[in-house]
Amino acid sequence: MTAGEVEVRVTGPLTSDETATVLRLVKTATEEDGVAPLSEHVMLHLRYGGDWRARNVMLLRDGGVVGYAHLDPTDPVEGPSGELVIHPAHRRQGLGLRLVQALAAEAGDGPLRLWAHGDLPAASRLAAAAGFARVRALWQMRRSLQARIGKPQFAEGITVRTFRVGHDEDAWVDLNARAFARHPEQGAWTRADLDLREREPWFDPAGFFLAERGGRLVGFHWTKIHGQDGPETAHPHGAMGEVYVVGVAPEERGTGLGRALTLTGLRYLRSRGLFQVMLYVDESNAAAIGLYQSLGFTHWDTDVMFGRASAG
Repeated sequence: MTAGEVEVRVTGPLTSDETATVLRLVKTATEEDGVAPLSEHVMLHLRYGGDWRARNVMLLRDGGVVGYAHLDPTDPVEGPSGELVIHPAHRRQGLGLRLVQALAAEAGDGPLRLWAHGDLPAASRLAAAAGFARVRALWQMRRSLQARIGKPQFAEGITVRTFRVGHDEDAWVDLNARAFARHPEQGAWTRADLDLREREPWFDPAGFFLAERGGRLVGFHWTKIHGQDGPETAHPHGAMGEVYVVGVAPEERGTGLGRALTLTGLRYLRSRGLFQVMLYVDESNAAAIGLYQSLGFTHWDTDVMFGRASAG
């Protein structure tokens, strides 16, 4: 390979050295763009070895990694999804299109989805050039924790406690699946997905609230404090709370349980000395957006999914 020529390398799990190189690339891109290019899901796979079925695509130039993409082929319904990042010093050279083409080749003739975080104009231009169209959007919403937070009002018979590691995992996975049966990603979480997050430095059962009725889990609010996990996470802001996941059993919908659990978590995050809180919600989920707006959240940013139709 001559100097300056780009090599495309597709692999399964990365070596520790390759992982460290990709994480440095992610950090550099985050500092340049003000938004992290890869989701938590992909970052977890990078740090802990990932699913053996996933594919890692690297663009190499003169011995260095100038681009990276991750392909997750594990969704049997929606099809594979990908995320990618190009080193800021090597942009506007057609490398983004090279990565998308490599992902498409790995995905085969079926549908392929690409996430773009922050809804940056360059991502939209790349998607259009590659023949992808916008198919979904995920809002990031934020609110101050210094403003008034109402008192949680729980229905009769509901009790609330915090998560117990080594005891609640399987019951939570079952409730999560029921609560998000129609959600394209969240409802598919397995015990392994939960176990990975329990290994993360941000995991704290004191901020993981469970609602019970008659000893059975019927709702939860899992909070998160991020931006203080260490340099490898590359968050472009200081410590911030997050409404990580709020779930309610189908039989408890309409009882105000989701609102009460959300308020419980917000009060907890404020007690930790935080000033701001964020969350993610599908742009199409009008009911959830209405709830969060009533709790003082406003639209802050957007992640976009682009889709390619099946070639078949």
